[in-house]
Amino acid sequence: MSGPDDPVSAHLAALPQPQRDTLTALRATLRNLLPDAEECISYNMPCFKVDGTAVAGFDGFTRHCSYFPHSGNIVGQVPDIPDWCTVASAGTLQFPVDRPLPKALVRKLVRARLDEIAARSAARNTATRRR
Repeated sequence: MSGPDDPVSAHLAALPQPQRDTLTALRATLRNLLPDAEECISYNMPCFKVDGTAVAGFDGFTRHCSYFPHSGNIVGQVPDIPDWCTVASAGTLQFPVDRPLPKALVRKLVRARLDEIAARSAARNTATRRR
């Protein structure tokens, strides 16, 4: 769902500029990469979920924007993070309020998270078959 009545649009509309435009660009990139994902608010921030599992979240803060892969394993796996970004924790990538993340970087972050989800699912299926 997209439009002024959906919760993600409402959340973004409440942010000041230039964060609103920066995060709207990130949302468009994520929508392009995850066309079948559910957009929702999770942990009080915009989130994209695939088959009910969070793949990417983001939000704006006073002095930065943040990308959340909903895993502590992803940010450290992705090469070529620009020096203008800050790895704030294993599960948080911060970036300037006026500088959208490069699409190629977002693609790598999403791919790493989807691969992690697939690997966990495969491991669960293998464990179930062994029982």
